[in-house]
Amino acid sequence: MSIARHLAVIERMCGLDLSAEEPEGRDRRAGTGWCGPGWQGAELRRSEGLWEDRSLEGEAAEQFECDREALAERLTERWGEPQRVGLLGAFVRSVEGEEIPDPWGWLCQDLPDVHLWRADDRWLALGVSHQGRELPFALLAVVTSEDPP
Repeated sequence: MSIARHLAVIERMCGLDLSAEEPEGRDRRAGTGWCGPGWQGAELRRSEGLWEDRSLEGEAAEQFECDREALAERLTERWGEPQRVGLLGAFVRSVEGEEIPDPWGWLCQDLPDVHLWRADDRWLALGVSHQGRELPFALLAVVTSEDPP
C-alpha cells in the first residue's frame, strides 16, 4: 500500500467542486472512481479474488483493516479523530424501502462501517468493502457534501 498515493487521491477529491452535476475532473466509474451530485469516490486498493484459495480470506481481511488503520492515522493527523459509523442501520432502512441518498445508499450496500471525518464543508469516509467470500476486498474513500444518514 502506498499511503502517499492514497493521500494524494483523497486530497484531490477534497479539492473538487462537488456542487456541480458533473464537475470537470470528476470520474463517473472511470476505472477507479465513482461520482454523483455532491460526492466523489475512489477505490484506493483492491485484492485479487479469492476463488482459488478461500483460506486466504482471513489474511486478506486483516491486511485491508491494517491498511485502513494506517491511512486513518495519517488522516487523523490532519482532521482529528474520526467517528466510527456503522452502516447496517442505513442498509436495513434501504431494504425496507427508505430512500438513502448517495453516496450513503451505495456505501451501505458495500461497507459494514466507515471511519468518518468532517473536513470543512464535506465528509470523508474510509472503509473496507468485501461483498462475498470469493470476491476481492477493496479499500474505498468517499468525499461528500451529503450528511450521513
